[in-house]
Amino acid sequence: METILIVAGSGRMLAQAAKHAGLKPLVIDLFTDLDMQGYAEDFCQVKSLAEQDLAPSVDYFIERYAVAHVICGSGFECYLESLYYLNSRLIMLGNDPDAFARQLDKPAFFSTLDALNIPHPDVVFSAPGCAEGWLIKPMQGQGGVGIQRYDGGAADNSVYWQRFQAGASYSALFLADGQQVQVVGFNSQWSVRLSKTQEFVFSGVINNADLSDAHKTVLTDWLKQMVPAFGLKGLNSLDFIHADDCSYVLEINPRPSASMELYDQDLLNRHVGATSVALSPEVWRLKSPPQTGYQVVYAEHDLIIPDHFEWPDWCMDLPKPGNMCRAGQPLCSIIAHQKNSRSVAEQLLTKQQLIINKLERF
Repeated sequence: METILIVAGSGRMLAQAAKHAGLKPLVIDLFTDLDMQGYAEDFCQVKSLAEQDLAPSVDYFIERYAVAHVICGSGFECYLESLYYLNSRLIMLGNDPDAFARQLDKPAFFSTLDALNIPHPDVVFSAPGCAEGWLIKPMQGQGGVGIQRYDGGAADNSVYWQRFQAGASYSALFLADGQQVQVVGFNSQWSVRLSKTQEFVFSGVINNADLSDAHKTVLTDWLKQMVPAFGLKGLNSLDFIHADDCSYVLEINPRPSASMELYDQDLLNRHVGATSVALSPEVWRLKSPPQTGYQVVYAEHDLIIPDHFEWPDWCMDLPKPGNMCRAGQPLCSIIAHQKNSRSVAEQLLTKQQLIINKLERF
């Protein structure tokens, strides 16, 4: 396998990982960011991940490059039929569409957790009688988009309700082969309030988690149950809340997540390998990674990316000159490395303000 097709809302992260793994990435995504173009052998921009928008680009890459394998990134939560289409045209590396669909079926997902005795915040699938203390969440959401506090208003069947659980937000990045699991790392993450209807949007993640070894063992044991129950393969991420010495599962992201940015461990090749070859039963020891943080910078107001703007080298997902970034939309991503997680968080805040100020002054 020399060339590989990457299809995602934003393909930069996977294109960069593929390039570093010695592959030639071909990318279909929504943005064709400047740095993605530098990693990709070739690329196509599409207006959505719907099958009818993807098909011409998929045809082009198959005909021109004879590409046979595809990795899917973020953005397919509302386009499950596109995963089945891609799976019919190419060999899908990572979770197959059925495994992905099992994560979108929230009643079945939480029912499985109950059967495995894995704790989670209370969920209901019809409006609770009392609105206080409940969140309303989209069935097919990603990155916290669309999550808000429930105000008692009417809602359709595209949402469910989850009791708000205070606590620290974490994730576990892991590899799976359908039966076994290897945890890559535990991460701290946080959200940002962009508006009344966007109260818990993913903001950033650091590859450090203030959890005891005993708690990490419990979470790993849960993953050992969930992987075969859901048939998970490749890189996945578990989101959970930790409070009062207890952890509560929120969801599984059945694809390479943003926390992949934090680990320099040839994870893309491991993702590819775990799809078709069983993980080694030996304990996989990661080298201690440096303390690293990744954060999305959101536009504070509408702005047009200026011509000849010089992005600092710690910025990623760089929009093209002339692009309009609306208020609340991702502007770029930033990364920071420091000796401890507190210093990482401080540096991320500093860098975020630097890039916002630089754009304002340009």
